[in-house]
Amino acid sequence: MAVIMHVDMDSFFASVEQRDHPELRGKPVIIGGRKDSRRGVVSTCSYEARKFGVHSAMPIGQAVRLCPDGIFLPGNHDKYEKISKEIRQVFAKFSPVVENLSIDEAFLDMTGCEHLHRSLPAMGNAVKQAIYDAVQLSASVGIAPNKFVAKLASDYRKPDGLTIIALEQIKDWLAPMPVTNIWGIGEKTAEILAAWQIHTIQELRHCSKTQLIQYFGKHGRNLYWLARGVDHRAVEPDTEAKSMGKETTFRENVTDTAVLRQVLAKLVALVGARLRKNGLWARTITIKLRYSDFTTITRSSSLPQPINSDDTIFETADRLLKKNRGTAPVRLIGVYVTQLTTVTQATLFSDPREDKLTKLMDQLNTRYDKPILRKGREL
Repeated sequence: MAVIMHVDMDSFFASVEQRDHPELRGKPVIIGGRKDSRRGVVSTCSYEARKFGVHSAMPIGQAVRLCPDGIFLPGNHDKYEKISKEIRQVFAKFSPVVENLSIDEAFLDMTGCEHLHRSLPAMGNAVKQAIYDAVQLSASVGIAPNKFVAKLASDYRKPDGLTIIALEQIKDWLAPMPVTNIWGIGEKTAEILAAWQIHTIQELRHCSKTQLIQYFGKHGRNLYWLARGVDHRAVEPDTEAKSMGKETTFRENVTDTAVLRQVLAKLVALVGARLRKNGLWARTITIKLRYSDFTTITRSSSLPQPINSDDTIFETADRLLKKNRGTAPVRLIGVYVTQLTTVTQATLFSDPREDKLTKLMDQLNTRYDKPILRKGREL
């Protein structure tokens, strides 16, 4: 039987700031923007702030109204990324199979490794202690026979929790939980299920597999099995970067498409430079738009060959922007590249003159630690 561990750092960004600034301990710390910020969004917040109803992805203005005495900080993502790398080094000491989900959480396949510890609780506590010894931060750990249950278990006794769910406990443990705890059940799916008088996982089990598939398609099959605690997905170790991107939130909502194109060009230049620095190429370009009402869309386009040229990335992103811009004011814009590869044959499809110019720009911009050469579309 598989033994899967999910490790989730407790209020990661806020906890780092409380660690580094003892005067913040025990106080409501909110990361994402300063108190007078009109455009920021909460990245995370301390547990003291959560008591006021503050949560991630909430507009800073709303967080200020809920927690006027909160301590609002913009955050330091370079520092958080450095600490995350230290935590990942800890994971590697416990399991050869680690799937990093984000900067502050990961799955570890501990199958076979559990025999190195006297018990599952001892194993979970050993990981928690090793993380604390390395970075002086607490983590919550869930251990279960599969990824779905392990992730729910890590959240069960936060902060600084350890929850172990055995195979024979899964169905009873899941039964009273809200259906929204199941991956893939968002607001719209929850509304449909509520109309059917289904609010808990136990109630969802009353639906047949055929009924769920007829209404939700392939996703219905997933709902059927997850409601029963069945999840056959393997922990997939990270072998290379899966995506790169950059986004920005405007201080004021933007309606001028020319301004959006200018900012998009700047973001593309940053992403393109990062691709080339890492010797990577990308096949899929994605833009992200968040409107004034917080509606968010992403639109993608895949290319026939991998590329890492700013011009090609921008042309594709700009085409997606023109096609999906709409008329609503824009709050946030971003660009991402995926399907990354190190395949060097991609250079066969590029223009040698463009490559020389790009290389020169990268060298100069790197030498002076700031962009001194820019394409006209960024101005």
